Amino acid sequence: MDLVIGPLDLPAHIDEALAVQAAAFGLGPDEVAVRRQIVLRHMTYPGARALGATEEGRLVGFVYGMPNDRGHWWSTVVEPYLRAQSHDDWLDDSFVITELHVHPSHQNRGIGRTLITEITDTATEPRSILSAIDTDSPARGLYRSLGYQDLARRVHFPSAPMPYAVMGAPLPLRR
Repeated sequence: MDLVIGPLDLPAHIDEALAVQAAAFGLGPDEVAVRRQIVLRHMTYPGARALGATEEGRLVGFVYGMPNDRGHWWSTVVEPYLRAQSHDDWLDDSFVITELHVHPSHQNRGIGRTLITEITDTATEPRSILSAIDTDSPARGLYRSLGYQDLARRVHFPSAPMPYAVMGAPLPLRR
């Protein structure tokens, strides 16, 4: 099957993207409704962009991100954790990967790797940051293989049941 990776008009494909995220992350309808508003707001931020992976016209993965801004909610939550590790400078001049999800039926095929490397290849910032659930997972293994390192661990987001790790990598990412 032909997989196509390219720019994604995320607001126009929000329901498809959230269906992928729900399947990959185990989200229920209430959480999807909350995330819908968050994603739509994020896509109005300067420099926000998205890529999608489609197979036979069906979205099977997506990534979106933007230049980091210390005034954004995510930055205000992670800043004290990064400061405690002397890494709060990572919040400046960084491209943040806000979401990266691949449908479970399409995982372990290099789609996530391609999505994250392609979106960061066009970043003008010298580094990238992201947060991931703080467990030994395939996602964290992927990020480490690309050059991301832990900047802070046991980061608690309001209403998130599990702690997260904030990771950062110089750009371009390792292949």
